[in-house]
Parts: sequence; structure tokens; C-alpha cells
Amino acid sequence: MKPVIIAVAGGSASGKTTVVNEILGKLDLKSVAIIKHDDYYKAQHNITLEERTHVNYDHPSSLDNDLLVEHIRTLLSGKPISKPIYDFENYDRSSKTEIVEPKKVIILEGILILTDERIRQLSNIKLFVELDDDTRFIRRLQRDIKERGRSVDSVINQYLNTVKPMHHKYVKPTKRYADVIIPNDYNHGVAVDIIVSRIQKILEETE
Repeated sequence: MKPVIIAVAGGSASGKTTVVNEILGKLDLKSVAIIKHDDYYKAQHNITLEERTHVNYDHPSSLDNDLLVEHIRTLLSGKPISKPIYDFENYDRSSKTEIVEPKKVIILEGILILTDERIRQLSNIKLFVELDDDTRFIRRLQRDIKERGRSVDSVINQYLNTVKPMHHKYVKPTKRYADVIIPNDYNHGVAVDIIVSRIQKILEETE
């Protein structure tokens, strides 16, 4: 069976993971692989930590899409991959990797996942999760301090200097590539049900 590839884009802290979890909860599938685009940030061992903090991580060029596309094709061929792991505290790719086995459903999640035409072509379903800027900023502030070891000042500076302008330049325009746009500021159960039905149909067709 050829895996179903689902690409989930949306602004930083828009609730992509929440939507993915709702979809998976209704699918009741044991065979799912989730690949976060963040793990494909380029390795930066050759520059200092101070220099890494000034890199624009919200620009498409910060991501190793060549490797991701290679990995997607490998999974589609029925073979496992050795996925990189990104270390957010050190702003660099970790020396550790994770083995990901081919699954019936493979979810690609990331703010810039729809910017690459190759990834769009490999995806069966393309989603864009939308949420207003203020709520996204508050969520990002809380998450980066709690989960990524960042200071309040560093989160605010990064948001104003790169996250916000890059969102409007690169992330938001990819809505036009989405099959479904999901507004995440209120209940989106109908959208999730439609997506689940579509996934189930594709799975039946590929059996």
C-alpha cells in the first residue's frame, strides 16, 4: 500500500499539532508517522552559537528540503529513513537521528511545508491552519519559554524581526496551495470530518 502524504502548514503556533491530533483521533489508525519540518533545519556546526541566534529560521532557505524530499520518496518506496533531530536550545541539528518506518499515513507538519513545489506534488492532501496573529504570538511566547529554553526578550525580538515579516511574505501566501483552510479560532469539527473522510477514501483506493 502506498502511504497517504498529508502536508499541514500554517503560521507559527497556529495549532497545527492540535488539528493533526484531532484528525488522528478520528482516524483510529495505529500506523501513522509524523515528520516535523523543523527537524530539517540545516546543520550549523561551523558557526558560533551567537551567530546561530541571528539566522532567519523563518526563511525557506533555512531548511534542508532536498533531504526531506529524498526522505519522503524513500518512505513512499517502502523503506525506512534516518530522520534528523533539531536541538532548539543550541540552534543546531543534533548528532542524534530517529528511524522512521513507512506507515499508511505520513503527516508532514511545518510553517513552510507548502513553499516547496516538490513537497506539494508528493502530498495527497494539503492543509493550512489559520489563527490570528495576536493569539499565535502569545502561544509562541509561552511555548518557546517553556519548551525551548528561550528568554522573553529573545522570543519577542525574533518574532518582530523575522517571524512576523516572514509569515506575511512566505507562510501566509501558501494558503493558495491548500486543499482545505482550517480556521482555528473556533470549532473546526466539520473541516476535520471532511479531511478524515478524504483520507479514508484514499486509503481504500490504495489497498
